[in-house]
Amino acid sequence: MTNIVTLDIETAPLKVYAWGIWEQNIGLDMIDVEWSILSCAAKNLGNKKVWYQDTSGQKNLQDDRKLLRSIWNILDEADIIVAQNGRRFDLKKINARMLMAGMKPYSPVRVIDTLEVAKQRFAFTSNKLEWQSKYLTNHPKEKHRIYPGFELWSECLKGNKRAWAELKKYNIRDVVATEELYLTQRPWITNHPNLGVYSEDAHTCPKCESSNVQKRGETVTQASRYQRYQCMDCGGWSRGKILLSTLKDRRSTLVSV
Repeated sequence: MTNIVTLDIETAPLKVYAWGIWEQNIGLDMIDVEWSILSCAAKNLGNKKVWYQDTSGQKNLQDDRKLLRSIWNILDEADIIVAQNGRRFDLKKINARMLMAGMKPYSPVRVIDTLEVAKQRFAFTSNKLEWQSKYLTNHPKEKHRIYPGFELWSECLKGNKRAWAELKKYNIRDVVATEELYLTQRPWITNHPNLGVYSEDAHTCPKCESSNVQKRGETVTQASRYQRYQCMDCGGWSRGKILLSTLKDRRSTLVSV
């Protein structure tokens, strides 16, 4: 089976000096403390357990080197990473901290970004996880109930154990919500990595690896025809690779220029 992992990180903010709160231009010499990764949650598709690790038990809460090693192992073993805004935020942040820690790259991994899918395929009221998980999943994004907004992060950095417990719950819930959102979006993803290449049985749904696929008409390109299939489990569409049109048909077919 393909190792598909849903992942989410929480980061500490920069600590900076400033003379105001509106339209400030923060210079590099005004940064007092760099940002870091505080926690990470991850879940293998098909596994009920959610892995979680943070820096709360350390003397230096912003020393993320131990956490980075764990994240490296998860990424190195994954075939596909699923994340909300993962391509622009989570993975780039992780890569930046790993490079700063002198770590080597993990093995190449494919990325499915649920935020990108929402932007490409739909016109929702909002593409945020809060909105999508509310209307498309059974696990809406968790709110900061005890420490609302930025207070949660500031309390964590003060070593508040109750705040860390809320951050853990928040981080894990984001992963569960994102995974369910991915499964909801999956049949609609046109550029989904082909899971059939990971399977011993190549004739499976390229999106969910189900062998319960049925012929449903033909896919017609500019010059050829292919058998079209629909998965009876996830509902996704796919096509065969063998041409249905003959060589004679293709030679006589004209295409637009």
